[in-house]
Amino acid sequence: MSNKLYWVWAQNALGISASVKSDEIVSYFGNAEKLYYAGEYEWKISGIFTNGQINKLKSTSLDSAEKIVAECEKYKIKIVTPDDDNYPSMLFKLPNLPLVLYVRGDLDCLKNKIAVAMVGAREASDIGVRIARSLSASLSRSGAVVISGAAKGIDSAAHTGALNVGAKTVAVLGCGFGTDYLPENEPLRREIAHHGALVTEYPPRTPAFGHNFPFRNRIISGLSYGTIVIEANERSGSLRTVNHAIEQGRDIFAVPGDITSSMNMGTNKLLRDGAKPVFNAMDVLEEYAERYPDMLDIDKIESVLTTEPETVRTEKRKKEEKAEKQAAKNFVKSAAPNNISEKARMIFDAFSEETMQAEELILRTKLSTVDFLSAMTELEILGYIEPLAGKNYKLK
Repeated sequence: MSNKLYWVWAQNALGISASVKSDEIVSYFGNAEKLYYAGEYEWKISGIFTNGQINKLKSTSLDSAEKIVAECEKYKIKIVTPDDDNYPSMLFKLPNLPLVLYVRGDLDCLKNKIAVAMVGAREASDIGVRIARSLSASLSRSGAVVISGAAKGIDSAAHTGALNVGAKTVAVLGCGFGTDYLPENEPLRREIAHHGALVTEYPPRTPAFGHNFPFRNRIISGLSYGTIVIEANERSGSLRTVNHAIEQGRDIFAVPGDITSSMNMGTNKLLRDGAKPVFNAMDVLEEYAERYPDMLDIDKIESVLTTEPETVRTEKRKKEEKAEKQAAKNFVKSAAPNNISEKARMIFDAFSEETMQAEELILRTKLSTVDFLSAMTELEILGYIEPLAGKNYKLK
């Protein structure tokens, strides 16, 4: 009998909650078949289970687990458990790791990859969606795998950005396969399964109960080296993902937003509390490029990894300055694009030459520092400006 059956039995018996010491179960018993046949005495002396959990282990038969396994086989849903080779290694660091993952697609897309979570508002602004899509595409081109929750808004934009550049992406669901949750996102979920993986710890046909999602978020952050937040108010569920990431010792990133918008209050508070500001993909990838050079496209992040002697860099800077001066003479600015915010348009209009310093742009626009940074993030991620050394910015 397959060992997967016993893992499903264990999950059915113990339930899916923070009270299950799943890491200790894996460490003590090794596999679920040993757990099943260990019996009540061994369960007690292990010190892992409460009396209530032991009673559930005693009273739960294999029948329901057999039905779940049969349904998964019928609908080609993969069952991945902690003793499988393709169980994500990052999840072993979680004290409440999932005992069972139900998968459509291929989890191997996470092997030897830097995975980055991207979360944010479901009712996101147009600018937030464009930023998420563009940032996800840039991260994906560099070899990172973007992970999110397949919800509306920022989640959907994160997955779409990766898919648009032919990259793989992973969605972690808060319900079982075979439910009618968010039917409008079904085409996106099919694409994700075809070009990455849909993952859930909930058995098939488990409804999308509200309490599933906060606990689901620990898997989103747990699969990832870092979590990026784009547009989150003070009560956003995205901040629960951040809390899980902090508990797991993962990096926190945030895209600055308009301080007058409630949609950005959670995000901006993260920045105040020490999250790293994100203006482009480099701000994320530079955290991992030196440690994991084989997992990322070094050529695309070479500007962050400057290892040349100072004399060589000085000569390069002189050539760049000369080229910039010549370009300034020939500079002809195009009209401001239509798809940017009013503050971003003010900055765009303030460019009187191709390359300008941030301080000069602030003086010309009279924007606050936070509003300036938020608008510059928008222009940068949408590809209208490019950051240079010395707080200079180039209009593309």
